[in-house]
Amino acid sequence: MEAEARYTLVGTIVLIAALLLVIGLLWLAGGADRVAYRHYTIYFSHQSMDGLDIGSAVKMRGIKVGVVDSYEFAGGGQDAVRMDVKVAQDTPIRSNAEALVKRNIVTGLATIEIRNPDASSPLLTEVLPNERYPVIAEGKSDLDNVANAVSQMAENGAQVLDKMNLLLSDANRKGISDTIQNLQVISANLADNKQALTAAIKSVQDAAEEFRVAGVSITRAADSAEISIQSVSKNADGAINQASSAMENLQRQTTDVSNRLQGLAEIGTLEFTSVSRDLRSSADSVSTAGQRLSNPRGILFGTGKQQPGPGEK
Repeated sequence: MEAEARYTLVGTIVLIAALLLVIGLLWLAGGADRVAYRHYTIYFSHQSMDGLDIGSAVKMRGIKVGVVDSYEFAGGGQDAVRMDVKVAQDTPIRSNAEALVKRNIVTGLATIEIRNPDASSPLLTEVLPNERYPVIAEGKSDLDNVANAVSQMAENGAQVLDKMNLLLSDANRKGISDTIQNLQVISANLADNKQALTAAIKSVQDAAEEFRVAGVSITRAADSAEISIQSVSKNADGAINQASSAMENLQRQTTDVSNRLQGLAEIGTLEFTSVSRDLRSSADSVSTAGQRLSNPRGILFGTGKQQPGPGEK
Protein backbone atom coordinates (compact mmCIF):
# COMPACT_ATOMS: atom_id res chain seq x y z
CA MET A 1 0.00 0.00 0.00
CA GLU A 2 2.81 2.36 0.79
CA ALA A 3 4.42 1.68 -2.61
CA GLU A 4 1.19 2.38 -4.44
CA ALA A 5 0.76 5.65 -2.52
CA ARG A 6 4.32 6.64 -3.44
CA TYR A 7 3.70 5.93 -7.16
CA THR A 8 0.48 7.89 -7.03
CA LEU A 9 2.28 10.92 -5.55
CA VAL A 10 5.03 10.79 -8.14
CA GLY A 11 2.55 10.52 -10.97
CA THR A 12 0.56 13.41 -9.60
CA ILE A 13 3.68 15.59 -9.41
CA VAL A 14 4.67 14.69 -12.98
CA LEU A 15 1.19 15.53 -14.27
CA ILE A 16 1.20 18.86 -12.47
CA ALA A 17 4.65 19.72 -13.89
CA ALA A 18 3.54 18.80 -17.41
CA LEU A 19 0.39 20.87 -17.00
CA LEU A 20 2.42 23.88 -15.83
CA LEU A 21 4.81 23.47 -18.76
CA VAL A 22 1.92 23.42 -21.23
CA ILE A 23 0.35 26.46 -19.62
CA GLY A 24 3.69 28.34 -19.77
CA LEU A 25 4.16 27.50 -23.41
CA LEU A 26 0.64 28.62 -24.24
CA TRP A 27 1.20 31.86 -22.34
CA LEU A 28 4.44 32.55 -24.16
CA ALA A 29 2.87 31.78 -27.51
CA GLY A 30 -0.06 34.05 -26.78
CA GLY A 31 2.23 36.85 -25.64
CA ALA A 32 4.34 36.54 -28.80
CA ASP A 33 1.25 36.66 -30.95
CA ARG A 34 0.26 39.93 -29.32
CA VAL A 35 3.50 41.67 -30.52
CA ALA A 36 2.78 44.12 -33.41
CA TYR A 37 4.93 43.48 -36.52
CA ARG A 38 5.47 45.13 -39.86
CA HIS A 39 6.42 43.08 -42.90
CA TYR A 40 9.13 43.91 -45.44
CA THR A 41 10.58 42.21 -48.51
CA ILE A 42 14.29 41.85 -49.31
CA TYR A 43 15.78 40.63 -52.62
CA PHE A 44 19.23 39.05 -52.19
CA SER A 45 21.04 38.64 -55.52
CA HIS A 46 24.72 38.94 -54.48
CA GLN A 47 24.93 37.45 -50.98
CA SER A 48 24.70 33.79 -49.96
CA MET A 49 21.78 32.59 -47.81
CA ASP A 50 23.90 29.93 -46.15
CA GLY A 51 23.06 29.77 -42.42
CA LEU A 52 19.69 31.53 -42.78
CA ASP A 53 16.38 29.80 -42.06
CA ILE A 54 12.83 30.68 -41.15
CA GLY A 55 12.95 32.20 -37.69
CA SER A 56 16.52 33.52 -38.10
CA ALA A 57 17.04 36.81 -36.32
CA VAL A 58 16.71 40.20 -37.96
CA LYS A 59 18.84 42.80 -36.16
CA MET A 60 19.46 46.52 -36.19
CA ARG A 61 22.59 47.85 -34.46
CA GLY A 62 23.04 44.42 -32.89
CA ILE A 63 19.52 44.33 -31.35
CA LYS A 64 17.05 41.70 -32.45
CA VAL A 65 14.03 43.47 -33.93
CA GLY A 66 12.39 40.65 -35.91
CA VAL A 67 12.68 37.28 -37.64
CA VAL A 68 12.72 35.77 -41.11
CA ASP A 69 9.16 34.92 -42.06
CA SER A 70 9.66 33.17 -45.41
CA TYR A 71 11.96 32.95 -48.41
CA GLU A 72 11.85 31.61 -51.95
CA PHE A 73 13.46 32.13 -55.34
CA ALA A 74 12.20 35.30 -56.96
CA GLY A 75 11.68 33.76 -60.41
CA GLY A 76 10.77 35.84 -63.43
CA GLY A 77 14.28 35.56 -64.82
CA GLN A 78 15.85 37.00 -61.66
CA ASP A 79 18.75 35.16 -60.05
CA ALA A 80 17.73 36.33 -56.59
CA VAL A 81 16.10 35.08 -53.38
CA ARG A 82 12.94 36.83 -52.23
CA MET A 83 12.83 36.97 -48.42
CA ASP A 84 9.98 38.31 -46.29
CA VAL A 85 10.83 39.48 -42.79
CA LYS A 86 8.72 40.80 -39.95
CA VAL A 87 10.10 43.35 -37.52
CA ALA A 88 8.72 45.13 -34.49
CA GLN A 89 6.42 47.98 -35.37
CA ASP A 90 8.50 50.60 -33.55
CA THR A 91 11.68 49.74 -35.50
CA PRO A 92 12.78 52.83 -37.52
CA ILE A 93 13.38 51.46 -41.02
CA ARG A 94 14.12 54.37 -43.36
CA SER A 95 13.50 54.68 -47.10
CA ASN A 96 17.25 54.31 -47.78
CA ALA A 97 17.69 51.30 -45.48
CA GLU A 98 19.99 48.45 -46.58
CA ALA A 99 19.86 44.78 -45.60
CA LEU A 100 22.91 42.52 -45.54
CA VAL A 101 23.77 39.04 -44.27
CA LYS A 102 26.10 38.73 -41.28
CA ARG A 103 27.51 35.29 -40.57
CA ASN A 104 29.14 33.97 -37.39
CA ILE A 105 32.51 32.54 -38.38
CA VAL A 106 32.52 29.98 -35.51
CA THR A 107 28.95 28.67 -35.60
CA GLY A 108 28.12 29.44 -39.22
CA LEU A 109 24.72 30.83 -38.18
CA ALA A 110 23.63 33.89 -40.13
CA THR A 111 21.46 36.87 -39.30
CA ILE A 112 20.08 39.77 -41.30
CA GLU A 113 21.40 43.21 -40.36
CA ILE A 114 19.41 46.31 -41.36
CA ARG A 115 21.23 49.64 -41.58
CA ASN A 116 20.01 53.22 -42.06
CA PRO A 117 22.73 55.23 -43.84
CA ASP A 118 20.80 58.48 -43.29
CA ALA A 119 18.79 58.82 -40.09
CA SER A 120 17.00 61.93 -41.44
CA SER A 121 15.31 60.03 -44.31
CA PRO A 122 11.57 59.32 -44.03
CA LEU A 123 10.29 55.92 -42.90
CA LEU A 124 9.88 53.21 -45.53
CA THR A 125 6.14 52.81 -46.13
CA GLU A 126 5.74 52.83 -49.91
CA VAL A 127 4.68 49.54 -51.50
CA LEU A 128 5.89 49.12 -55.08
CA PRO A 129 3.62 47.69 -57.79
CA ASN A 130 3.34 43.88 -57.78
CA GLU A 131 4.72 43.76 -54.21
CA ARG A 132 2.96 42.82 -50.98
CA TYR A 133 5.27 44.72 -48.64
CA PRO A 134 7.76 47.60 -48.84
CA VAL A 135 11.10 46.52 -50.31
CA ILE A 136 14.38 47.01 -48.42
CA ALA A 137 17.39 47.35 -50.73
CA GLU A 138 20.23 44.83 -50.57
CA GLY A 139 23.43 46.21 -49.04
CA LYS A 140 27.02 45.15 -49.28
CA SER A 141 28.52 43.24 -46.39
CA ASP A 142 31.90 43.97 -44.84
CA LEU A 143 33.16 40.58 -46.02
CA ASP A 144 32.27 41.51 -49.58
CA ASN A 145 34.16 44.79 -49.21
CA VAL A 146 37.17 42.94 -47.81
CA ALA A 147 36.98 40.36 -50.60
CA ASN A 148 36.80 43.10 -53.23
CA ALA A 149 39.74 44.90 -51.63
CA VAL A 150 41.78 41.69 -51.52
CA SER A 151 40.86 40.96 -55.13
CA GLN A 152 41.91 44.46 -56.16
CA MET A 153 45.17 44.10 -54.24
CA ALA A 154 45.83 40.75 -55.91
CA GLU A 155 45.17 42.27 -59.33
CA ASN A 156 47.45 45.23 -58.59
CA GLY A 157 50.12 42.83 -57.29
CA ALA A 158 49.92 40.80 -60.48
CA GLN A 159 50.34 43.97 -62.54
CA VAL A 160 53.34 44.98 -60.44
CA LEU A 161 54.92 41.55 -60.93
CA ASP A 162 54.36 41.77 -64.67
CA LYS A 163 56.04 45.17 -64.76
CA MET A 164 58.91 43.88 -62.62
CA ASN A 165 59.37 40.95 -65.00
CA LEU A 166 59.37 43.37 -67.92
CA LEU A 167 61.87 45.61 -66.14
CA LEU A 168 64.18 42.70 -65.32
CA SER A 169 64.16 41.24 -68.81
CA ASP A 170 67.44 40.12 -70.40
CA ALA A 171 67.73 43.25 -72.54
CA ASN A 172 67.05 45.59 -69.61
CA ARG A 173 69.47 43.72 -67.37
CA LYS A 174 72.18 44.04 -70.02
CA GLY A 175 71.41 47.77 -70.40
CA ILE A 176 71.62 48.29 -66.64
CA SER A 177 74.91 46.39 -66.50
CA ASP A 178 76.35 48.49 -69.34
CA THR A 179 75.18 51.66 -67.60
CA ILE A 180 76.89 50.64 -64.36
CA GLN A 181 80.11 49.91 -66.25
CA ASN A 182 79.95 53.30 -67.97
CA LEU A 183 79.42 54.99 -64.61
CA GLN A 184 82.46 53.20 -63.24
CA VAL A 185 84.56 54.39 -66.20
CA ILE A 186 83.28 57.94 -65.76
CA SER A 187 84.06 57.80 -62.04
CA ALA A 188 87.61 56.61 -62.77
CA ASN A 189 88.11 59.37 -65.33
CA LEU A 190 86.86 61.96 -62.87
CA ALA A 191 89.30 60.68 -60.25
CA ASP A 192 92.18 60.89 -62.74
CA ASN A 193 91.22 64.43 -63.84
CA LYS A 194 90.55 65.78 -60.38
CA GLN A 195 93.09 68.62 -60.69
CA ALA A 196 91.73 69.66 -64.09
CA LEU A 197 88.18 69.69 -62.73
CA THR A 198 89.32 71.76 -59.75
CA ALA A 199 90.94 74.30 -62.09
CA ALA A 200 87.82 74.37 -64.26
CA ILE A 201 85.62 74.96 -61.23
CA LYS A 202 87.97 77.77 -60.12
CA SER A 203 87.72 79.33 -63.59
CA VAL A 204 83.93 79.12 -63.46
CA GLN A 205 83.95 80.80 -60.04
CA ASP A 206 86.21 83.60 -61.33
CA ALA A 207 83.98 84.07 -64.35
CA ALA A 208 80.95 84.22 -62.08
CA GLU A 209 82.64 86.91 -59.97
CA GLU A 210 83.44 88.92 -63.12
CA PHE A 211 79.86 88.57 -64.25
CA ARG A 212 78.73 89.82 -60.86
CA VAL A 213 80.97 92.90 -61.10
CA ALA A 214 79.81 93.51 -64.66
CA GLY A 215 76.23 93.20 -63.50
CA VAL A 216 76.81 95.88 -60.86
CA SER A 217 78.34 98.18 -63.50
CA ILE A 218 75.45 97.55 -65.87
CA THR A 219 73.00 98.35 -63.09
CA ARG A 220 74.74 101.66 -62.39
CA ALA A 221 74.83 102.51 -66.10
CA ALA A 222 71.14 101.69 -66.35
CA ASP A 223 70.39 104.02 -63.43
CA SER A 224 72.40 106.84 -65.09
CA ALA A 225 70.67 106.22 -68.40
CA GLU A 226 67.32 106.34 -66.66
CA ILE A 227 68.17 109.71 -65.09
CA SER A 228 69.33 111.05 -68.49
CA ILE A 229 66.21 109.78 -70.18
CA GLN A 230 64.06 111.45 -67.55
CA SER A 231 65.94 114.77 -68.11
CA VAL A 232 65.58 114.50 -71.88
CA SER A 233 61.93 113.70 -71.39
CA LYS A 234 61.45 116.85 -69.31
CA ASN A 235 63.28 118.99 -71.96
CA ALA A 236 61.25 117.37 -74.70
CA ASP A 237 58.07 118.25 -72.83
CA GLY A 238 59.21 121.89 -72.63
CA ALA A 239 60.08 121.95 -76.33
CA ILE A 240 56.72 120.44 -77.20
CA ASN A 241 54.94 123.09 -75.11
CA GLN A 242 56.91 125.90 -76.82
CA ALA A 243 56.16 124.42 -80.25
CA SER A 244 52.49 124.24 -79.33
CA SER A 245 52.50 127.92 -78.28
CA ALA A 246 54.27 128.91 -81.53
CA MET A 247 51.76 126.96 -83.58
CA GLU A 248 48.89 128.68 -81.79
CA ASN A 249 50.44 132.14 -82.47
CA LEU A 250 51.05 131.21 -86.11
CA GLN A 251 47.46 130.04 -86.40
CA ARG A 252 46.17 133.31 -84.96
CA GLN A 253 48.40 135.39 -87.30
CA THR A 254 47.32 133.31 -90.28
CA THR A 255 43.70 133.91 -89.36
CA ASP A 256 44.30 137.69 -89.13
CA VAL A 257 46.08 137.75 -92.49
CA SER A 258 43.27 135.75 -94.04
CA ASN A 259 40.68 138.18 -92.69
CA ARG A 260 42.70 141.16 -93.97
CA LEU A 261 43.12 139.61 -97.40
CA GLN A 262 39.41 138.98 -97.54
CA GLY A 263 38.74 142.66 -96.67
CA LEU A 264 41.24 143.82 -99.28
CA ALA A 265 39.60 141.58 -101.85
CA GLU A 266 36.22 143.15 -101.15
CA ILE A 267 37.66 146.70 -101.35
CA GLY A 268 39.54 145.81 -104.52
CA THR A 269 36.37 144.54 -106.09
CA LEU A 270 34.61 147.84 -105.40
CA GLU A 271 37.58 149.83 -106.73
CA PHE A 272 37.71 147.73 -109.89
CA THR A 273 34.03 148.32 -110.44
CA SER A 274 34.43 152.10 -110.12
CA VAL A 275 37.46 152.17 -112.43
CA SER A 276 35.58 150.08 -114.98
CA ARG A 277 32.70 152.50 -114.89
CA ASP A 278 35.07 155.46 -115.35
CA LEU A 279 36.86 153.69 -118.17
CA ARG A 280 33.53 153.14 -119.88
CA SER A 281 32.64 156.80 -119.59
CA SER A 282 36.05 157.73 -120.94
CA ALA A 283 35.54 155.35 -123.85
CA ASP A 284 32.20 156.94 -124.63
CA SER A 285 33.83 160.42 -124.59
CA VAL A 286 36.65 159.28 -126.83
CA SER A 287 34.11 157.73 -129.22
CA THR A 288 32.20 161.01 -129.39
CA ALA A 289 35.37 162.96 -129.94
CA GLY A 290 36.38 160.56 -132.64
CA GLN A 291 33.10 161.08 -134.45
CA ARG A 292 33.64 164.85 -134.32
CA LEU A 293 37.19 164.64 -135.57
CA SER A 294 36.06 162.46 -138.43
CA ASN A 295 34.42 165.60 -139.98
CA PRO A 296 37.05 168.41 -139.91
CA ARG A 297 34.90 170.66 -142.15
CA GLY A 298 32.20 170.66 -139.58
CA ILE A 299 34.68 171.60 -136.94
CA LEU A 300 36.12 174.53 -139.00
CA PHE A 301 32.99 175.93 -140.70
CA GLY A 302 30.32 174.63 -138.42
CA THR A 303 27.58 172.32 -139.30
CA GLY A 304 25.57 173.19 -142.43
CA LYS A 305 22.28 172.01 -143.67
CA GLN A 306 22.19 168.46 -143.11
CA GLN A 307 21.51 166.14 -145.96
CA PRO A 308 18.24 164.26 -145.60
CA GLY A 309 18.62 160.80 -144.55
CA PRO A 310 17.25 157.79 -146.31
CA GLY A 311 13.48 158.13 -146.60
CA GLU A 312 13.56 161.85 -145.79
CA LYS A 313 12.78 164.70 -148.12
